[in-house]
Amino acid sequence: MSEQITLVIHGVASVDEIPGIERIAADAQISCAPDLEALQEFLPHAEVFLGWNFRAKDLRQTWHLAKQLRWVQWSGAGVDAVLFPEFVASDVQLTNVRGVFDRAMAEYTLGLILAFAKGMVETMAAQTAHRWSYRLTEQTLGQKVLVVGVGSIGRAIGRLLKQAGFKVSGVGRTARDGDPDFEQVYGVDTLVQSLETADYVVLIPPLTDQTRGLFGAAEFSAMKATARFINLGRGELVDEEALIAALTSGAIAGAGLDVFLNEPLPENSPFWDLENCIVSPHMSGDYHGFKETVAEVFLDNFERYRQGRELVNRVDKTLGFVNT
Repeated sequence: MSEQITLVIHGVASVDEIPGIERIAADAQISCAPDLEALQEFLPHAEVFLGWNFRAKDLRQTWHLAKQLRWVQWSGAGVDAVLFPEFVASDVQLTNVRGVFDRAMAEYTLGLILAFAKGMVETMAAQTAHRWSYRLTEQTLGQKVLVVGVGSIGRAIGRLLKQAGFKVSGVGRTARDGDPDFEQVYGVDTLVQSLETADYVVLIPPLTDQTRGLFGAAEFSAMKATARFINLGRGELVDEEALIAALTSGAIAGAGLDVFLNEPLPENSPFWDLENCIVSPHMSGDYHGFKETVAEVFLDNFERYRQGRELVNRVDKTLGFVNT
């Protein structure tokens, strides 16, 4: 390994956009690639790649230039944007920021559930209209939540909702008993059956070939008419036409959506106008100070890499997530 490591940071125009990056200035030769053209220039010489924009897919288009690349640090928990076959088959290490967004997304989930249960959308609409909208709301104690995806974010959601008095089960790759965070973990092969009693369904698995299109007409039909659906994972996990049909027909009571097939969500999307749908702009994990935390994960891993030590949050590229 050379004395000074060549690092390309994709998604920023200046190193000043990465909090604390000056800590490695003496050990790294840093190039910033804000766009595809700049990445084509700098990637051929890069040993380390920091993907600051977790949505960007430029690495796939320039992969043939990555002759010296040894490690990719991704600034999101989901790594679907870089799981193209050539990268998966390579010896290049992939790490992510597992754990950075867990608590924030758990709080966001609880917030969405309470917004539905306490009718906050109608409360805000009534306030805007100067309308006195007295009504009864739901008590959530003992309601059942099914968390589809039992990785670190799903577990943080499960723990927080249990503390708030919900009964929480999960869906993972395989069924198992005795889980510390869930009353029961069902296998994904019995997903449809596990949906039947849930009051809330929270979707947060990684996007892989196995989970793409996981929720469609059959899954929404299996849910209770009073149930609400929350997607904080990826838009590609869901058949959006089937979801719109379920919301408009009353097959399910509502949806809280933070992710969509096309982002930003187009102005003509039906989701904007559905009264039983809460739309947010892919922000459930972001909070004041999160960029500093993301950078800290990278800086810690950079020091490990420089010293030849094992990296934190190493992703199993064949699975698409950190396999603990």
